[in-house]
Amino acid sequence: MDLHDLPEEAKRRLHTIEESSEDLCVDFRGRPCRPSKHGGTRAALFVLGLQAFEMMAIAAVGNNLITYVFNDMHFPLSKSANIVTNFIGTVFLLSLLGGFLSDSYLGSFRTMLVFGVIEISGFILLSVQAHVPQLRPPKCNMKDTTTQCLEANGYKAVTLYAALCLVALGSGCLKPNIISHGADQFQRKDLRKLSSFFNAAYFAFSMGQLIALTLLVWVQTHSGMDIGFGVSAAVMAAGMISLAAGTNFYRNKPPRGSIFIPIAQVFVAAITKRKQICPSNKNMHHQLSTDLVRFKPLLHTNKFRFLDKACFKTQGKAMESPWRLCTIEQVHQVKILLSVIPIFACTIIFNTILAQLQTFSVQQGSSMNTHITKTFQIPPASLQAIPYIILIFFVPLYETFFVPIARKLTGNDSGISPLQRIGTGLFLATFSMVAAALVEKKRRESFLEQNVTLSIFWIAPQFLIFGLSEMFTAVGLVEFFYKQSSQSMQSFLTAMTYCSYSFGFYLSSVLVSTVNRVTSSNGPGTREGWLGDNDLNKDRLDLFYWLLASLSFINFFNYLFWSRWYSFDPSATHHSAEVNSLEDLEDGENKNSVTEKPRI
Repeated sequence: MDLHDLPEEAKRRLHTIEESSEDLCVDFRGRPCRPSKHGGTRAALFVLGLQAFEMMAIAAVGNNLITYVFNDMHFPLSKSANIVTNFIGTVFLLSLLGGFLSDSYLGSFRTMLVFGVIEISGFILLSVQAHVPQLRPPKCNMKDTTTQCLEANGYKAVTLYAALCLVALGSGCLKPNIISHGADQFQRKDLRKLSSFFNAAYFAFSMGQLIALTLLVWVQTHSGMDIGFGVSAAVMAAGMISLAAGTNFYRNKPPRGSIFIPIAQVFVAAITKRKQICPSNKNMHHQLSTDLVRFKPLLHTNKFRFLDKACFKTQGKAMESPWRLCTIEQVHQVKILLSVIPIFACTIIFNTILAQLQTFSVQQGSSMNTHITKTFQIPPASLQAIPYIILIFFVPLYETFFVPIARKLTGNDSGISPLQRIGTGLFLATFSMVAAALVEKKRRESFLEQNVTLSIFWIAPQFLIFGLSEMFTAVGLVEFFYKQSSQSMQSFLTAMTYCSYSFGFYLSSVLVSTVNRVTSSNGPGTREGWLGDNDLNKDRLDLFYWLLASLSFINFFNYLFWSRWYSFDPSATHHSAEVNSLEDLEDGENKNSVTEKPRI
């Protein structure tokens, strides 16, 4: 029996319980929120302003950082590439720190204020170094092989690393809190508004990326890196002004203390009581008076039933340590965390494909005809802007037309469920690599056999397809993690979605090295691996793309398995979820659990 099947009076009482849970929010002075003043679309718009400006600032630096490190700091190309990939990976990994600090101690709003200032400081330090000659090695043309350029060392290198660490720390800790704080402006029962916010957040993300890849990169190229980094600092400052302007309107979720200690307590208690037989008496559960209110937003599941022993009282003991007896809420928080890990893992291959579009696909473009007219050439790196140009038009169309139609067909407030949205994106990502492989094969054969150089626009489809798949997967993943998390872990679980980017880039490096080692040969017929040469006309990038397409297709079926596993509750095969009476609702006791069952 679904929630929608309950009597109207029962639903009204249940909504009252939900609203009491949602009232656990305060304004910036710590006073209880007022629905007429705090939260809603108005408050979320200020957060979306920060989303667009922050993405604009960090993307402008990240996309042109290798040029600065190579040409101005004179690091070798391989070392420069490692600096950039480590910088990007660190940004996404530090999102876990931002989520932890927000949920445990600072709250999302204060976390953004603190680390926003840190990020601005990093941009300013980069700008100062790019402007002051004493903080850089002497000018030298790194492309001139006849000269030996002096590599940055000592305090010059330390200044660069310090600036990058400040930017990475600030941006990484900001990212998950921007999304979670914006979503916190809506009550959880407002599923349509929540879904619209996640689409709007991706629209702001796309706008920031597009402006960074076009206007800000152009400023860096033509006005100098010092001016470019300074513009990033100014843009980030504008984002912080947008955030601060909404201070009086925000719904702030107060921090609930360390999120790791309750998790550790569940595992310790479950292991300690591993030999205890689970009693059938529900009164043996350790349940706080607020457990129903807090537990309602969580996805209930009977998976990992060995953890249930952590909340069973030991007979004959009136008092037990928190490390031996946990609440129902704690146990379900841990179950949620364990259950979403396979869903998270299925998006790593997806982000490995993204890494190829930012590296090898740009190299593809460099080997093609970049002329639009006789006098104008398109930079290969600018092709990364194509998906965002399309998406700033497609996202509003998706929200305006697709969602209402799908909502009528499926009855889902989001049109399609987050799990279905993720699966759609993973499926489309495969065809991005198929398109890339077909175009690379044609490009290579045209050059070697006919001495014809294809137009750079031949590789546009792979960017377009992946852009659409990212709209489904990236937004669906954030929405899924936010909705399934408890109130005490919203920022941390949102941060996990960003870690997928980091793992995807790291896996890309491992995959390239492994493919080269496996496909190379020694001896009389020595040959390099598929990606062993620096010349794409000798490499077999098309075969590497086919490998990625195959891995992506297998990963899609792997995702189907885990999404069904996540949605399926063994208890549902024998017991229907129901609320037997209004007294059950008032007392906070249900005879059976209500299980949300998203399907794909």
